[in-house]
Amino acid sequence: MEDSAAGEAGSSHVKEGGIGGLWSQVVVNCEMLFESRSKTLIAPELGFISVHLGVMHSPVLVLKDSLNRESGRRVHHANIQASKAVADIIRTTLGPRSMLKMLLDAAGGIVVTNDGNAILRELDLAHPAAKSMIELSRTQDEEVGDGTTSVIVLAGEMLHVAEAFIDKDFHPTVICRAYSKALEDAIAVLDKIAMPIDVNDRVTMLELVKSCIGTKFTSQFGDLIADLALDATTTVGVDLGQGLREVDIKKYIKVEKVPGGQLEDSKVLKGVMFNKDVVAPGKMRRKIINPRIILLDSPLEYKKGENQTNAELVREEDWAVLLKMEEEYIENICMQILKFKPDLVITEKGLSDLACHYFSKAGVSAIRRLRKTDNNRIAKACGATIVNRPDELQESDVGTGAGLFEVKKIGDEFFAFVVDCKDPKACTVLLRGASKDLLNEVERNLQDALSVARNILKNPKLLPGGGATELTVSATLKQKSQSIEGIEKWPYEAAAIAFEAIPRTLAQNCGVNVIRTMTALQGKHANGENSWIGIDGNTGAISDMREQKIWDAYNVKAQTFKTAIEAASMLLRIDDIVSGIKKKQASGSTPSKPTIEQEGEADNEQMIPE
Repeated sequence: MEDSAAGEAGSSHVKEGGIGGLWSQVVVNCEMLFESRSKTLIAPELGFISVHLGVMHSPVLVLKDSLNRESGRRVHHANIQASKAVADIIRTTLGPRSMLKMLLDAAGGIVVTNDGNAILRELDLAHPAAKSMIELSRTQDEEVGDGTTSVIVLAGEMLHVAEAFIDKDFHPTVICRAYSKALEDAIAVLDKIAMPIDVNDRVTMLELVKSCIGTKFTSQFGDLIADLALDATTTVGVDLGQGLREVDIKKYIKVEKVPGGQLEDSKVLKGVMFNKDVVAPGKMRRKIINPRIILLDSPLEYKKGENQTNAELVREEDWAVLLKMEEEYIENICMQILKFKPDLVITEKGLSDLACHYFSKAGVSAIRRLRKTDNNRIAKACGATIVNRPDELQESDVGTGAGLFEVKKIGDEFFAFVVDCKDPKACTVLLRGASKDLLNEVERNLQDALSVARNILKNPKLLPGGGATELTVSATLKQKSQSIEGIEKWPYEAAAIAFEAIPRTLAQNCGVNVIRTMTALQGKHANGENSWIGIDGNTGAISDMREQKIWDAYNVKAQTFKTAIEAASMLLRIDDIVSGIKKKQASGSTPSKPTIEQEGEADNEQMIPE
């Protein structure tokens, strides 16, 4: 009975402890049931109760109810299935005979593309493994700009061949170890068959860029995009010495899309264009040959107070003095600028009517409120320096590198061109085309072409395309697997077979007999020789890639292999997925009891209504 008294004391303690009447009810019930043979231990400060019976133990709950946990083989299978699903989505977009995907986004706009990364970017996936696959193609796109489809197909295949081993109770670490060994050997094979290339040989470079973007939509326009990409990258390339070149695509190559005209009208400007007109179109010149350009990022208007400024004027004359001071201030600035006899003044900030008047009187054209990035490009193109304060102007800050400043009307908008520069380190690619959708696709292809051109300038080595590289790697790895001892031999051999996914997919997309083609190719590559024999993606015929001029850049291939195998290894190492599932109420069902949140969960997302 002392026990039960202690129990009652405890139960009242629980009530005061604030866990709620429910627990105390449980305690009282426990006492009634097990009064004779139980010890009821109550620890309100820990927030739990355990009832010790002779033999029975209550279950231990570690995870919260709302958490869902999967572990072991089920997780591996789920991850592999998800990754294969993602790979299957974009498998048909590999190669020159690729299909296009049409995606509808939330706003109702459409994207029609066969760029692996662009497709996956638009997809909204639920499975965590599938999400990490998408991350792969994004990394690949940022790193080398090409091979976004190959990397997903290859990673999917690597996981697919690993499934058999997981069923046979191989430990995932063993598979991963074999994969990383295969990766090392694959990179060694790439180094062996790579062919150096002369960056200054324009014809070879053109062929190379063309073959890399031959799988894209714009390949039907011949050399157009490849030409644009090469011109642009060679323009903005900066020699760092020691044979290294830095090509900053993002900063110094601007792509302007102007609907209208034909794709053939697209060109790389030896300079910059931007969507602006001069400030006073009637009074200022719209065409200046060999202009002297001054770039500012300070406003050419009277400085206003930072916050509300009140000035009390007692006499009427003071008002006139105040206005005169403003005018003099602006006149002063303009005279400082005009001292350098510029033909064109461009500022990132505002330009007042009065300043406009002084400039037009002096025959100087002015442009205001230009983007900082555009201003930087103009500075790079014509050799000017952007000046912060007009009184610090020097002769060396004036840009004289441009051959022509002109404002043209394209469609119904005015564009200013600063072109024919002597040694521009920035350029604009002007794209013309029938519709917005077409231009967007051309721009995506151009970005890929620019990346390819940049890669070759950075690392001028070539590999055969058309699946030839993968077949050579596969054949060499198969030979090497004979000499590997122990359990790792099998996954290593499987990795070798997985590389064949790329040529196999190419053959599938061409619509030829896959089995015959693959057998013939494997026969040619049997001993790791004929490393340049692959599939001609257009016809599906087996041919020499050197003659067909189907090439790939070395660092695209190397990056593809590394990313795919490392990602596959990472997904194989996952053996537990814990997800906090928020249970959604089914429509029309009875509302569940309101849940009272503990303070620890108070800042959880569930509080915010979506």
